[in-house]
Amino acid sequence: MSNTWSNWSGYVTAEPRLVASPADAGALGDLVRTAPGPVRVVGAGHSFTPLVKSEGTILSLEKLEGLVSHDTEKHQARVRAGTRLGSLMHILQDIGQGLPNMGDIDRQAIGGALGTATHGSGPTLGAYHTQLETVQIVDGLGKLRDFKRAGDQETIHAVGVALGAFGVMTEVTLNNIATYRLRRRKWVLPIADMLRDFETMMAAHRSAEFYYIPFSGYAQFIASDFSTAATTTRPTEDDEGGLRTLRRLRTGLAWLPSLRRRLIRDAVAKVPAEDYVQDWLNVYASDRQTKFNEMEYHLPFDEGPKVLAEIIELTEKRFPEVYFPMEVRSVAPDQFWLSPFYNRLTCSIAIHHDAASDPLPFMRAAEPIFRKYGGRPHWGKMHSLKAAELKKLYPRWDDAMAVRRDIDPQNRFISPYLAGLFGIER
Repeated sequence: MSNTWSNWSGYVTAEPRLVASPADAGALGDLVRTAPGPVRVVGAGHSFTPLVKSEGTILSLEKLEGLVSHDTEKHQARVRAGTRLGSLMHILQDIGQGLPNMGDIDRQAIGGALGTATHGSGPTLGAYHTQLETVQIVDGLGKLRDFKRAGDQETIHAVGVALGAFGVMTEVTLNNIATYRLRRRKWVLPIADMLRDFETMMAAHRSAEFYYIPFSGYAQFIASDFSTAATTTRPTEDDEGGLRTLRRLRTGLAWLPSLRRRLIRDAVAKVPAEDYVQDWLNVYASDRQTKFNEMEYHLPFDEGPKVLAEIIELTEKRFPEVYFPMEVRSVAPDQFWLSPFYNRLTCSIAIHHDAASDPLPFMRAAEPIFRKYGGRPHWGKMHSLKAAELKKLYPRWDDAMAVRRDIDPQNRFISPYLAGLFGIER
C-alpha cells in the first residue's frame, strides 16, 4: 500500500511512516506493539475529521472482514470489524437477519461506523452501536480483550463509541432482527409545512427523514415502514443527476439569484412521488458519487425545526454557492458514554459542501447555531470542538477517559488531533 493516505472526500490527507493491513488479530497486536506511533486505524476512510491522520502508522482493517458466526434464534451475528456495510447487508440477508436500521451510505466499515456513532433515522431506532452484544479489541499493549454485554455492560458503553482510541475493534456481535421488508415513500412538501408539523411527521413512521434543497422552499420527505406486501420495483435513482442540475443552476445563474431560485423551486415542486416495497437491504442505501465534506450536529429533538430554520436563513443569505441538500433525521436515546445520543431523543441536521471548494467558511458560520442549541457534533464529521467544550456535553466524559487510559496506558492510539479532543498532554 502507498504511504500517502486520504479520506473519501480528499479533504484529510496523511503521510504516515507505515501503512499496514494485518490479516488477523495476532498480526494486528504485533503492529500495535511495535509499529511507529501514533497508531491509527482506518475502516473505509469515510470520516471527514482527522481521526485517522497520523505521521506514525495507519492500520487498515480491509483484511479483517466477513462473518465469524451467527445465532439463528437470537438473530445475532458475529462479524469482523473491517466488514463493509454493503457486504454486511448481504451476509445478514443470507442468514435470515437484517440490521434494524441504516443510514443512506453503505461504504463504511462496521468498525468505523460503530466508533463514530453512525446512524439512520427513526425516533425509536438507535445508532449502530446500540446493537452491540460483544466487542473484541486489541488494546494499546497489543493484547486481545473481549467484552460481553452480560457482565461488561459499563465497558461496552465506554468502548462502543470510541473513535478508535479505546483499542482497535476486531470483532463484534450485533443484535439484529429477522429479515424484513419496507414500504418506502417519498414526496415533496413546502418546508414551512414540514417545520410546522415536524414532530408529528417524524413520529408517524418507523423511520422518517427529510432533505431540504437550498433555495427551493421545499423538503423531500422519506418515510419507511414495515410491510408484508409483495416486492415492487424500486424507482431508478437520479440523485446524482439532480445534484448536477443544482450545480449548473448555481454556477450559470450566479448573476441572477431570483431566476435561480424560481427554477430550483419549480423543478423540486415537480419531483414525482415514490412508493415501493423492497427487502430491507434494497431500501436504505443510495449511490453517492459526487464528493462532499459534511458537518452534522445532534440536537435536542424539539429544537430541530428552530435550528434548521436558522441554518436555512444563514445559507440562503450568505452562502449562494451551497447547493447540496440538508439532511434531517431523528435518533433514539441510548446509554453509551460518548454517544451524541446519550440520554436524549435527538434531531440530527447535516449540511454538505462540494469537495471541490473550501467548506470552512460555511461550516464555521453554521457551527455557532448548532452549538447555541446544545448540539453535539458527529464524531466523524467536521467540527471545531476540543476537550473543554466536549466535556460539558457528555455527563460520563471523565468515566470514559478513565476506561481509555486503562485500555491504552501508553497513548499508542493518541494522535495530535485526538490529544486535542480528549485533553491529553503529549
